[in-house]
Amino acid sequence: MPQRTKSGKNPKKAAKPTGGERPPAVTLISLLAGSIRERTFLRLVLSQPLSKSESAISKVTVRLVEVGGETKYQWAVRSQLQEKHENLTMDELIAQTKSVFGVNLGDAHLFTTQADLTVRWNYGKPQKVKRKPPTQQPSEGEGHNRQKQYLIPAGIPCPFLIEIGVMLPSGQVRPTMYHKFRQINRYLEFVEDILPQLPSTGPIHVVDFGCGKSYLTFALHHLLTRIHEREVKIVGLDVKADVIDDCTRVAESLKCDGIEFHLGRIETYVPSEQVHLAVSLHACDTATDDAIAAALRWKSNVILAVPCCQHEICQTISRQSLIGLTEYGILKERFASLATDALRAQFLELQGYKTQVLEFIETEHTPKNLLIRSVRRTDATAQDLTARREAYEGLKDILGVKDWHLERAVSSPK
Repeated sequence: MPQRTKSGKNPKKAAKPTGGERPPAVTLISLLAGSIRERTFLRLVLSQPLSKSESAISKVTVRLVEVGGETKYQWAVRSQLQEKHENLTMDELIAQTKSVFGVNLGDAHLFTTQADLTVRWNYGKPQKVKRKPPTQQPSEGEGHNRQKQYLIPAGIPCPFLIEIGVMLPSGQVRPTMYHKFRQINRYLEFVEDILPQLPSTGPIHVVDFGCGKSYLTFALHHLLTRIHEREVKIVGLDVKADVIDDCTRVAESLKCDGIEFHLGRIETYVPSEQVHLAVSLHACDTATDDAIAAALRWKSNVILAVPCCQHEICQTISRQSLIGLTEYGILKERFASLATDALRAQFLELQGYKTQVLEFIETEHTPKNLLIRSVRRTDATAQDLTARREAYEGLKDILGVKDWHLERAVSSPK
């Protein structure tokens, strides 16, 4: 028989928590501390509220940030009333997690470079832990040794990135601008791939339609002039005078040779010489089609287009031919967006361009994340073009589209 204490209680039986006491969240905390110690931590999400109160915490997310050159953990706590952020040290993160898990929230999802871990609070009983293969990998700037080798590396001062506020003068990327830093480098990777399709000697002539703040225009200039030491003639075009003035100021401040900004519309711009690379990034709705049409008329070597909002096909697509997709508003809108880009890609193939549709940037930063990259072919046969015509017209028939803006813009420019 088991021995009993003087009080008559069996010492082998765990005492029940009393007066609000609870066993510490040893499992989650040990996993969290271990991931930080081993430098495998990526992200932590606490969810599943244990209270239905309106002011109760509904979710906590934790991610790595760089603050003043130090690694911190951004703690974002959300309730129905508000969301608050604060940057914590490792010890503060551990303390905050202990105070919330099992008190306010009952589920934890810990993402590391080694595994995805799900921990569930079990009201004083052993916590339930599930382990799955990792689904995420570290991003540049998140305090890990494994870093992607970018065309513009972090840690080395880059004048145009400093000027536009992406980098600090030391070369450190601002934590809030890492998404833009990655986007710029991703864009340059696409350009790097098509450099063999551009003239190998002489200036490279580029037109950037709807250049906006010109982050990517300056990035392209940096790639061609600083990295590849090429002469360029880059024209940034936009309809907003204040945007053109600001871009011109930045270009003058950086002493960028071969880049200028003009106030004007895509469909009326007339280049002074052959355009080798035509770029259209996030031009709204049919403005993307106007840019593609202009590049086709100029017989540009390469066309890069990242479409933005798209409404035309959504308004004209037949409800009868695709009833399962078009009777629900949000599904129709998303389908029409993909259908528009498919039509653009097929139309470009029909015009003698080898075309790819690629992911531009992660969807967590923007849903407008497709890039259409087209390279002019010199080997397209009549048989190839006939097959492309059949595929293009077949897609139009399925969608119930008779004609659309890109076709009209190419055949009847304004």
